[in-house]
Amino acid sequence: MSKLLFVGLVAFAVVTGGRQTPPPPSNDMRIERLDPALDRLIAPDAKIEVLAQGHDWTEGPLWIKQGRYLLFSDIPKNSIYRWKEGEGERLYLQPSGYTGKEPRGGETGSNGLLVDSQGRLVLCQHGDRRMARMDAPLSDPKPNFTPLAVRHQGKRFNSPNDAVFRSNGDLYFTDPAYGLEKQWEDPLREIPFAGVYRRTAAGEISLLTSDMTRPNGVAFSPDEKRLYVAQSDEKAAIWRVFDVKPDGTIDNGRVLFDATSMVGARKGLPDGLKIDTDGNLWATGPGGVMVLSPEGKHLGTIMTGQATSNCAFGDDGRTLYMTADDYIMRVKVKAKGMGF
Repeated sequence: MSKLLFVGLVAFAVVTGGRQTPPPPSNDMRIERLDPALDRLIAPDAKIEVLAQGHDWTEGPLWIKQGRYLLFSDIPKNSIYRWKEGEGERLYLQPSGYTGKEPRGGETGSNGLLVDSQGRLVLCQHGDRRMARMDAPLSDPKPNFTPLAVRHQGKRFNSPNDAVFRSNGDLYFTDPAYGLEKQWEDPLREIPFAGVYRRTAAGEISLLTSDMTRPNGVAFSPDEKRLYVAQSDEKAAIWRVFDVKPDGTIDNGRVLFDATSMVGARKGLPDGLKIDTDGNLWATGPGGVMVLSPEGKHLGTIMTGQATSNCAFGDDGRTLYMTADDYIMRVKVKAKGMGF
């Protein structure tokens, strides 16, 4: 690990929105600064804000520009919620990930959320074990879904977890087993590995790699020449980077950063990630959101005090929203997220 240059304590604020004000989750909320380069990305006086509390396990944050609100999944509740400045949160969609009639346990709800080029909501549906699109406007959500990816070579996916669109409309997604009722040992599991897949805009599905134990968060570099994939394996808590070939396949996989030594000492594992316009990774992992340079240098960590599942840029692109256990948080940053 790099030598600790400076640890800046960050005051927290609580944002109300028509609901009871949630208490702060931890006195450990702070910005850990490991490299002076972080000062160009996060101001020294940045404050971590708690927006909402009381969920089971929050995931999949997605900023909706046209409505200026945040969507996020609560996986065990099989629901998506909406949070908006001045209004607070409310239920947005239920069911979100499992539409079956037979009751079942496990992580049934939606996980990663994204919007396609036509402004339609696309969901990683754990319970239904597929990628799907909501067939309703964002402004009038309904649990009507069109499957986008259900099987590979005739076998059902484990439980698609996170996804990203390439600019040509191709959908890249990861498929660990967290959404199966018995996860890795579930008797209904049909694919014996956890893969990274691509669904082309034409609907063709192909396996990109099967050599990651628990692939999770996924994102492209700004020029789309590299694909980053998080691995939520406590024995190999790493982020890998792959070269994206002209035909959209990937090769030359290598470790960008290894956080295995941090596991246990800090809450969380490599999970969701987003990229800023300079190519830095904002990757949830041990401690909170780890900020990594494109070369894999650990610049610092937004310490949430919770196991942090995912993050998303919102507002004008200079606010980072974070899903952390049962909380929704945010912090203003100087960096600008991709897509803004």
